[in-house]
Amino acid sequence: MFNFTQQSMSPAIKAQVDAQFSFFTDMAKNMFESVQKVNELNIQVAATVMDESLVSARQLLSASDRNEALSIVAGQSQPAAEKVRAYQQHLQNIFAEARVGMTKTVEAHVPESTRTAEAVVRELAQRASEETSKASQRQKENFEKLTASFKQNSDRGVQGNIVKATH
Repeated sequence: MFNFTQQSMSPAIKAQVDAQFSFFTDMAKNMFESVQKVNELNIQVAATVMDESLVSARQLLSASDRNEALSIVAGQSQPAAEKVRAYQQHLQNIFAEARVGMTKTVEAHVPESTRTAEAVVRELAQRASEETSKASQRQKENFEKLTASFKQNSDRGVQGNIVKATH
């Protein structure tokens, strides 16, 4: 794996990583709060359903005949439907609050994330430019060494031919 240390990480990259961690931490907190609210709502609904089920069971057991039992069951269907709608409304409110919270979190972190990302891009472009210049310089030096070597060999060859021609 990669071994990143604080010493090997540039300040721009460190700032970008810190900004990203801050953003994800705040988003996770927001999401956790929303899940916690949904869980609290579900616990409340479960307790209410349990209590109402016990009351309904007692009423059904105390019913004197079948018609009275059917009227008890029929009378509970309307309130149950209203409770389901209320539950759905509570969920929608929780999700709307979560969406608003996440939007605020994004809005709060975008300027810093953008600034740090731009700094990283500038740094990488600078490094790339420096490395390109170094590579070009090395290539130029190597080419000059190569041509100098050829020139020396060709000069020796010409001098050798001149020496042979004079003898």
